[in-house]
Amino acid sequence: MEDVKICQSCSMPMAEEELYGKNSDCSKNEDYCRYCFENGAFSNPNETLESMIEICVPLLVEDGTCPDADSARKMMQEFLPPLKRWKKTA
Repeated sequence: MEDVKICQSCSMPMAEEELYGKNSDCSKNEDYCRYCFENGAFSNPNETLESMIEICVPLLVEDGTCPDADSARKMMQEFLPPLKRWKKTA
């Protein structure tokens, strides 16, 4: 079974092709999801690692991945910095 890729910005699993972002030539971008990357650029180019963590926190609590905001924040503080988008800034 093939490993599911995750967005290298927000860490969302990209199990279906329609979740992949698009390059400027409309080809599939395999590093970033459609919410983070469209038309060859980041949807929010001024996004910081800290703001991405805060965007992810309520989603992780809502979907039951984490029981509360503190545990979700701690998880994202460990998980996001090594991803491609944040690696150079972390």
